[in-house]
Amino acid sequence: MADIPIVQFGDFADDIIGIARTGDRLIALFAQPDHTGHRLFAIMSAHDEGALRICSTKVTGTYPALTPHCPQAHWFEREIAELWHITPEEHPWLKPIRFCSSPVGITDFFSASGTDIHEVAVGPVHAGVIEPGHFRFACTGENVLHLEISLGYQHRGIEKALIHGPNNRTIHYMETLAGDTSVGHATAYCQNLETLSHCQVSLRAMTIRSIALELERLANHTGDLGALAGDVGFLPVAAHCGRIRGDFLNLTALICGNRLGRGIARPGGVGFDLDGHQVATLVEKLDAAFADVSTAAQLLWETPSVINRFEGPGILTASQCRELGIVGPPARAAGLEQDARPDYPSDIYQFAQIPVSLWHTGDIFGRAYVRWMEIKRSVEFIRSQLAALPVESVCVPEGPLRPDSLSVSIVEGWRGEICHIVCTDSEGRLSWYKVIDPSFHNWAGLALAMRNQQISDFPLCNKSFNLSYCGHDL
Repeated sequence: MADIPIVQFGDFADDIIGIARTGDRLIALFAQPDHTGHRLFAIMSAHDEGALRICSTKVTGTYPALTPHCPQAHWFEREIAELWHITPEEHPWLKPIRFCSSPVGITDFFSASGTDIHEVAVGPVHAGVIEPGHFRFACTGENVLHLEISLGYQHRGIEKALIHGPNNRTIHYMETLAGDTSVGHATAYCQNLETLSHCQVSLRAMTIRSIALELERLANHTGDLGALAGDVGFLPVAAHCGRIRGDFLNLTALICGNRLGRGIARPGGVGFDLDGHQVATLVEKLDAAFADVSTAAQLLWETPSVINRFEGPGILTASQCRELGIVGPPARAAGLEQDARPDYPSDIYQFAQIPVSLWHTGDIFGRAYVRWMEIKRSVEFIRSQLAALPVESVCVPEGPLRPDSLSVSIVEGWRGEICHIVCTDSEGRLSWYKVIDPSFHNWAGLALAMRNQQISDFPLCNKSFNLSYCGHDL
């Protein structure tokens, strides 16, 4: 911590505002209290160098908002204002995002006026088994002028619960931050603890962890293709992908006994090993599931009525993605070559990389097709890793955490970039812990993608992002 520079706010702001000129991203912006007020931290990508940059500054009460000059900061600054009562002056829309200290859901919405304008309010309780979120549409007829998204209905206090750990509960908090990303978040946590304890994980453990991460990607991408097919009424692919998603989940269960991958990633390695029979079964069942999803996807791309609904709506351009700091498949669907696996390789990705899957249209079709490309590349990666699994132990003991230190972990989850930041106190316990789920970056992208679209396209556009409510409402 002593090595992190504390600069004047003007220099701090210049660093962040300069992101737009260099094409880099603001990965995290957050505050933590100290003895004189609060300390703002910024973690920024240095894409060309394959590195991260971190700096900090001191603030008390107020500071000039960064959002008007760097829109990537807008959601972060709203969180800072809500959590710590620090006001970013001249922020364009400063309102709660998680309702930590105000009645849940009680908020002002952006409004437009005119004889032809009407509002449509959806949620927070929805007509399906999904998590709560409120969507407020301002429309002229069927055309959406503006969509405002209000979340925070299930704030769970996880970041607070992690303080003074790690303890027996900590890993379980990580695996339930976003239940469909158990492996991704647990891996990010494990990497931080391994860094702080100078623990060297074996290649075999790295490989198993990465295989589990790709299986998580396969299951969720396959489910998303089926859900998109269902939203346009194309039931054959919807039904098949629902079943095939279960096949990929069962491959994860073959490793650890449950379909969500809980128990695989553990500090120092993994909680489960693979024997020869398991490897052979994984390969056999992986090939069968991939053959099935290939057939379903081909049917999707060859059906004109499906393509007619996918192509065009919900466009998010490359420049909009850069401006908002969008991550994951939505960014790659707009042509941004951005993937933490090659950009910030960890575990076995240091030695065996996966090509970045890119498209150029930025629409619903682009986000769907990027998922299909990633399915193919994840299957190829898993096959190659199972064929060359190193013979080593799968878990080594971790030592005490280094005191007064900070660690940042970046993992490419199936939704996009997961970032975990941990700081230890003088005794080597967790002083604070910060989680940035990819959904935190991307909810604003969904709102922007709906502008000037038909309101009837919202379910399809929403599904093409498939963002997490619970991953946002920490």
